[in-house]
Amino acid sequence: MTVTTSATTPPPDGYSSFAHLTVQNTDLYRQVMRVFVTAKERFAVHLRPEDVHAALPAETRPPEPDAVVNALDRLVVWGNLRADPDTARVTAVEDFYRKRFIYQLTRAGEAAEEALGVYDEALGRRGALQAVALHDIVTQLRALLVLAGGEEPDPTKTHLALDALASRFTALADNARAFMGSLQRTIDLHDVDEEVFLAYKDRLIQYLERFIQDLITLGGRIARLILQLEEAGSIETLLRAAAGREAVDASPEEAGHAEREAYERWAVRWTGLASWFITREGRESQARLLRGRALGAIPQLLAVVRSLNERRAGRSDRSADFRTLARWFAEAPDDDARHRLWRTAFGLYPARHLTVDADTLALRAALPVPAATPWAEAEPLRISPQLRRTGSYERRGKPRKVVDRDESRRTLAEAAAKQAAETAAARARLVTGGITRLSGLGELDPVSFGLFLQLLGDALATWRPGTRHTVATSNDGSMEIRLSALTDGAIAEIRTPGGVFHGPDHLIEIIDLTDGGGDQ
Repeated sequence: MTVTTSATTPPPDGYSSFAHLTVQNTDLYRQVMRVFVTAKERFAVHLRPEDVHAALPAETRPPEPDAVVNALDRLVVWGNLRADPDTARVTAVEDFYRKRFIYQLTRAGEAAEEALGVYDEALGRRGALQAVALHDIVTQLRALLVLAGGEEPDPTKTHLALDALASRFTALADNARAFMGSLQRTIDLHDVDEEVFLAYKDRLIQYLERFIQDLITLGGRIARLILQLEEAGSIETLLRAAAGREAVDASPEEAGHAEREAYERWAVRWTGLASWFITREGRESQARLLRGRALGAIPQLLAVVRSLNERRAGRSDRSADFRTLARWFAEAPDDDARHRLWRTAFGLYPARHLTVDADTLALRAALPVPAATPWAEAEPLRISPQLRRTGSYERRGKPRKVVDRDESRRTLAEAAAKQAAETAAARARLVTGGITRLSGLGELDPVSFGLFLQLLGDALATWRPGTRHTVATSNDGSMEIRLSALTDGAIAEIRTPGGVFHGPDHLIEIIDLTDGGGDQ
């Protein structure tokens, strides 16, 4: 057998390095390639066939070394490996005429294995909701605020802080996306054993509740820090400092535009981070969407548990009905019985009319036709020639005039401005200016009361048994509420045009963060 030892010229398609995935003995080819990848990590460049054979897992190792040699030769043909004559063990002239080769990875083979490794990792990845990443993001944003406070931010520290921030944010977003995908598969019971699901459902629900609490507490804090950096105009200076440090290592031909391209990359990353935590331009933040999705997953998980319990208790469901019906079909004595069973079970009868208009209704009222009347004996339906010829009633003609939307846009702009003004007034109404009792808020208008309920809900969402004090930030980072429990048993009443809100009295402090209030 002749082996081509050169793999420098790739085939026309350029993807023959993946050919071993679509042939027989794919598992053997992949294991052989893993042996070479592992050897390279240990700084071993060349391997002999007997080395590869010995390194294969014992449970899948071919009994004959020739099978491994054939696999190596095929991988050489596909461009994954390169074969060089093995002259190290030649002791006689006859050895030159024997087939002795040593093998090593090619660039194409190494790239193919890296791609397959990424594919396998993504396919088996379940992801996680990383509360630790939220804490790290807060830490890095505070570090950037400190750097921005100086006269000239240090490029090295700025670049390291931004790089760590981008790394943690990317990991958070990727893991959250993977986790929510695996969670949906769990809810749908795809690739999930029912016994395993019932065993870990409580831990999963506790995990979701803990992350939601952290997202409420830290998400608003992150949004506030992002706004502080943007409103002070510091973020652009920081991004340019990091871009300048990256451009130092650019090659001479790229030096002219390296800093600009680096700045654009950092600006895109910052925009992605900000839009993940802050609602802008009518688009909800990804953090808010993730919070809603995680909250919605809890009742869905409970519904799955309830469905499984009902199924175990013997209650009939659709799948059980279809299985019973299938058994009846199998037990039917003949085709006539099966047809009767079909008509009885599904009752699929043809439609009597294609359309029902006033003339049809009047005719049906004058001459009622029983539903069991066969088509051949019923009154024929008159169909328009146009419908019979073209299958459409559409009438051709000139297009409609373009509708002027200026008035609608003006109305929407006025409504948006009014809503923004009402929200600003409600925010100003709720600011307490210090610690006060919940009962001291007085009477609230509907807009202020709605905003108050959102803040109170965010605070109570972090409340756990034994908690006496909590701090929460609104989702947009504009307000902070501090709530402390009282022991005197007093009841607070907040009057609104729609009624009176009752509840245990608390010490409360509401701060408007957009005015620079609150602790830094």
